[in-house]
Amino acid sequence: MKIDETMSEVRRAALDMGSLIGAEADEIERQRRLTSPVVEAMKRAGIFAMAMPKSWGGFELDLPEQLRILETLSRFDGSVGWCAAVGIGAGYASSWLSDEAGRELMPDVNSIFAGSALFAGKAVRVEGGYRVSGRWPFNSGCQHATILAFNCHIVDREGQGIIQPSGLPEMRFCYLPASRGRILDTWFTTGLCGSGSHDIELEDVFVPERHAVTYPVISPTRSGPLYAHPLTFAYVTPAVALGIGQHTIDAFIEIANRREITLAALGGQKVLLRTSPHAQVAVSQAEGMVQSARSLVYDVVDEIWATLVRGEPLSENLRASFAIAMTHTHRSCTQAVDLLYKANGGSSVYTRCPLDRCFRDIHTISQHHFTSVAFDEKAGQVMLGLQPADQMF
Repeated sequence: MKIDETMSEVRRAALDMGSLIGAEADEIERQRRLTSPVVEAMKRAGIFAMAMPKSWGGFELDLPEQLRILETLSRFDGSVGWCAAVGIGAGYASSWLSDEAGRELMPDVNSIFAGSALFAGKAVRVEGGYRVSGRWPFNSGCQHATILAFNCHIVDREGQGIIQPSGLPEMRFCYLPASRGRILDTWFTTGLCGSGSHDIELEDVFVPERHAVTYPVISPTRSGPLYAHPLTFAYVTPAVALGIGQHTIDAFIEIANRREITLAALGGQKVLLRTSPHAQVAVSQAEGMVQSARSLVYDVVDEIWATLVRGEPLSENLRASFAIAMTHTHRSCTQAVDLLYKANGGSSVYTRCPLDRCFRDIHTISQHHFTSVAFDEKAGQVMLGLQPADQMF
């Protein structure tokens, strides 16, 4: 990997984690969670502190640098990169609370986020806060998380949802210590096995009013470009697909330089895979797909960051540009992985082949809402001069 002089100390530390992550990768897959050595190394590297405010002792890194760090980790292992992208959400989520309430829940900069914005829970308003119940899926990294946050419908004591004058249901995003949630062992999946994205259940758990915020209209309580837009945390998502795409290219090149194939046309003669025109075309096309996707993502994110630094709001057109970059990246990286998986032939299906895990991980990520056609739809609505169906992008 290229090293430049402007990289943060966190990115340098992330680069140094490659050997450890490589040694732990199979155990991460087997345990269906990040191993303790990897989580502890991430803490020491400052991974979970990179979106934490400097006023708390965090790094408060700019958005493009966060993308580079997450891409680096994802290039080593998709589950590590994915859990990092989710875990740093604590820094962003802290900006939705008062400083005092945030420090109650996140006493140090290594606080780690897990949670869900799915409408899967109910909160009954009681004196001083809410009684929260529900079951939320897809809580990546929940086994090493320190803080949970869940979206809840506000209901009355009879369980009926409360509707606002606007006609929309009243909702709250509720925060609580991770120890209060019950993890259900549900994460048996095709890919991202090591992300530990289990279901979490709450049953009549009290959440103080100061640990809840209105949703989806969120007003950040902290100044600074990293926290000015309430959905900035989502803008790091493409880094994982880019990292997996590049990992696949790296792995294919290594395989092609040592694996022999038999050519029937040459009477069973054995040659290295790299001499096959099919392999040559495949790796060239895959590189073009990943690099072009990377260029688009960083171009748009650089513009987003410059806009936030100037103190300007993100326009619908700019947010639509990001939605386009995000869905394009996941399509392109998935196509690149598929191309090289196919070019390697039958050997790709074995779990001992690194392309197998890349294939499974990228297809699992591509099922996420942030990578779905729903985001293409929002971007298309903006491009066509229509009002987006919702503003959550």
